[in-house]
Amino acid sequence: MHLAIALTGHAEEAGWWGEGRSASWSDAIGTIRTLATELGVELEVASTTREPWHPGRCAELRIGERVIGHAGELHPKVCKAYGVPARSAVAEIDLDALLEHATTVVSGPRFSSYPVAKEDVALVVDASVPSAAVEAALREGAGELLESIRLFDVFTGDQVGEGKKSLAYALRFRAADRTLKEGEASAARDAAVALAAERTGAVQR
Repeated sequence: MHLAIALTGHAEEAGWWGEGRSASWSDAIGTIRTLATELGVELEVASTTREPWHPGRCAELRIGERVIGHAGELHPKVCKAYGVPARSAVAEIDLDALLEHATTVVSGPRFSSYPVAKEDVALVVDASVPSAAVEAALREGAGELLESIRLFDVFTGDQVGEGKKSLAYALRFRAADRTLKEGEASAARDAAVALAAERTGAVQR
C-alpha cells in the first residue's frame, strides 16, 4: 500500500496575522516526517534527483538504508503536461514499509494553545552540502522547543561567493504547556546555528 499527497496553493492564508505563504516542497517533506514521528519512526531525508520531480528540489526518504519514498517539487514540464499549478509539491511513500517500523500508536494530533515564536536564519554553505544535512543539524541543535522548520529560500550568486549557496530557514518554537520566556527562542536558534556550523561548516549571514 502506498500513500501519496499533493500540495499546491496557500499553506498559510494572508490576513491580520501575517503575509501568508504558498505551499512548498519542504511542506511535503514535513508532512511525511510528521507522520513518521507520530508512528515512532526515525525518518532520514537526503537530496536526490528523480523524475518527475524538479532537479535540486527532490528528497529521498529513508528508514535506515531502506528507501521508502520521495518528496519534492514537480518538474515544470510535468506541471504543464498535466495541467496542475506550477511549483506543486508531491510526496509518495511505501506506507506498508513505514508501518512495519511503527513503534507507537497514533492517538491523534496534539495542539498547543500557547503562542509561537518565529526565528529565521540564513546560512552560507558549500554548494555541495545537501540542504537536508543542514536542516537535520538545525533540527537537532534547536532541541525540544522546535515545532517546525522550513527551507524557504535558496540563493547563489556573487553575494555569497563562488561555489557557495545561501539557505534560509524559518523556525517555529513553542512549548506545549507554557508561554516561552524572553530569549528562549533566540537561544534555541543560536544553538541550532552552532550545531549546523559544526556539522556542515555553515556560516550565518
